[in-house]
Amino acid sequence: MTEQKSFDAESGKEEFSANVVQDENSGVITEAEKALRWKQDKRIVPLSAGIYFLCYLDRSNIGNAKIMNSSTGDDLMTETGMSNTQYTIALMIFLVAYGLFEVPSNILLKKLKPSRWIAFLMFCWGALTMGLGGVNSYAEVTVVRFLLGVFEAGLFPGLVYYLTFWYKTEERSIRVAFILASATLAGAFGGAIAYGIGHMNKAGGLSAWRWLFIIEGIPSCLSAFLVWLFLPDYPEEATWLTIQERDLAVERLRVEGSKGHHKAMSLSDAMATLTDWRLWAHYVVYFGISTPFSSLSLFTPSITAGLGYHDLHAQLMTVPPYAVAYVVSILTSWSADHFNARGLHSAGMATIGAIGFLASAVLPADAYASRYGCLIVAASGAFACIPPLLGWLSSNIFSTASVGLAIALNIGLGGAPGQIVGVFIYKPNEATAGYPTGHWTNAALLFMVGVGCVALRIYYARRNKKILSVGGEDIRLFKY
Repeated sequence: MTEQKSFDAESGKEEFSANVVQDENSGVITEAEKALRWKQDKRIVPLSAGIYFLCYLDRSNIGNAKIMNSSTGDDLMTETGMSNTQYTIALMIFLVAYGLFEVPSNILLKKLKPSRWIAFLMFCWGALTMGLGGVNSYAEVTVVRFLLGVFEAGLFPGLVYYLTFWYKTEERSIRVAFILASATLAGAFGGAIAYGIGHMNKAGGLSAWRWLFIIEGIPSCLSAFLVWLFLPDYPEEATWLTIQERDLAVERLRVEGSKGHHKAMSLSDAMATLTDWRLWAHYVVYFGISTPFSSLSLFTPSITAGLGYHDLHAQLMTVPPYAVAYVVSILTSWSADHFNARGLHSAGMATIGAIGFLASAVLPADAYASRYGCLIVAASGAFACIPPLLGWLSSNIFSTASVGLAIALNIGLGGAPGQIVGVFIYKPNEATAGYPTGHWTNAALLFMVGVGCVALRIYYARRNKKILSVGGEDIRLFKY
């Protein structure tokens, strides 16, 4: 099979989209493939999910540190002398670095090999997380958070890109879900861990929030060595596969995926990716989901504190929303892949999340039980629509050299600005009113995500209809 150019019926131009030879057996999964895929899954998915679990734990624990033992004045805010505005800036500066360094990180991942680059990132962000346990001022917090953003920036887009080396398009959403859903587990365990560490206040002369950063940074540093040794890079080099399995792994991705032996991205590949407007539609949609993702990641402890819970109890009550979101995310992604309907699944879950935020906004501020239930619904919808979105994007990028750039742009240009917005919408002075600005903003953006997904779904259906009307043997249709 060879890659070819095709004629775009809409633009009248030759392009590199929808032009790759279609495998007539693409819908058939042999027993050998199933066995190979399961062998890959056991090696790749748990390790990747564990890496992202530690990453998310280390980036979001500042939300727990903010309120930990605040009633006794032993919290992060009091001991560093930070105001709420300065705290917000410290959160934002992390996301600025996060957005700036995603694209270069994905380029380095391919050049330096995934295992080496990801291990290096892990060790650095783990050390920086431990360093947060020693900060004493707003300036120190801001500098360390910026550096943390630099080294965490490449992980999630890098892992999504990494999966294209090993899995076909219709196999990625559920695996992205297991990785991303580890963030919800980190949120759940983060609250439980914070609850336990909160009882270590003044142990060894250190406040509990300092112990939180130190204890949660250590596993990332230690795990970096395991990642260097055990994370496989490319199927062609996998010594843990038999020769026959390696050949099969390469053969089944001969049309799709970004193979390890493929050339690096050229300038023409980059320009084609940057000027493909439909990809920018994906970026806009991802912006819409990133704000709820960011705000929930950083402010769930504060939101639960505003629901009548206090100190360590507030942190413990962050566990159920994340636990439910984990289950919903996995089920949604499995269904999206099974029915080949990623766009509609994302639209449906975004709408459910929007309804949860909308209900939280209109309910009375003292309706604590009802608003806590709405938080669970909102978190489940917001988190569950992200994996199908990422699987949908990577399924519809047909240039194997530029898929890493498109994924990084999606998270860097769409995700990072959206996460920056999420830093500002939960205003401390609205705690007693139930944070209406945050809930209304998230509801509006999630409704936008739903509409955007449906619009893209309709667009791809029309493009496929035109492609089929032109006919020919060497075609590849857009995935829904």
